[in-house]
Amino acid sequence: MSGHKCSYSWDLQDRYAQDKSVVNKMQQKYWETKQAFIKATGKKEDEHVVASDADLDAKLELFHSIQRTCLDLSKAIVLYQKRICFLSQEENELGKFLRSQGFQDKTRAGKMMQATGKALCFSSQQRLALRNPLCRFHQEVETFRHRAISDTWLTVNRMEQCRTEYRGALLWMKDVSQELDPDLYKQMEKFRKVQSQVRLAKKNFDKLKMDVCQKVDLLGASRCNLLSHMLATYQVTKLLTMTCCFIRILG
Repeated sequence: MSGHKCSYSWDLQDRYAQDKSVVNKMQQKYWETKQAFIKATGKKEDEHVVASDADLDAKLELFHSIQRTCLDLSKAIVLYQKRICFLSQEENELGKFLRSQGFQDKTRAGKMMQATGKALCFSSQQRLALRNPLCRFHQEVETFRHRAISDTWLTVNRMEQCRTEYRGALLWMKDVSQELDPDLYKQMEKFRKVQSQVRLAKKNFDKLKMDVCQKVDLLGASRCNLLSHMLATYQVTKLLTMTCCFIRILG
């Protein structure tokens, strides 16, 4: 007999969780909208509910930091490339000017101007070699932004939607529980229906919460690997160009 009661209880919960009536949908949307309004206006929420998401909020802060800094890095690389091209052009023009003036001056100073001009022209050509690793660096950062970060952002948006649904369901259950009379069957049935809605919303939210935390951790590790690899390539190229310039000057 107890087995039949347990089966009946679970059947009721399944029926409540699958309740798709128009009234239920309207009530659910009402509490979701109220929760969204509370969040948008910055009103104080239940401190225990907020505290339960502390780890998630810390991950979201990290995600937004990665998102912001990668955009800043992409802009900085583009600006750096422009500055290198401008500097190389100016350096080359100065080198040509010194060489032309050195040819006209037959004194020792003229020879020094020629030598300096040649060194500046060579340096300007070597400086342009930095563009290749920088272009590659920029492409990798943009790929990282448009794939890895965008994918995580979509998951974060789905999670935020589920969090709103879950917290809205909690508000709904709190409202129902304040008017609950255990002796009235209809009120108990309504409470169980809302309770089932809370459980379903929490299940969906917890799944996406875990997905977000895992993706943010992976995103942070991927960014470190990207920066380590690309900056090492840039550093090697820069050292080679500087070495070539010093050898040319000393030679």
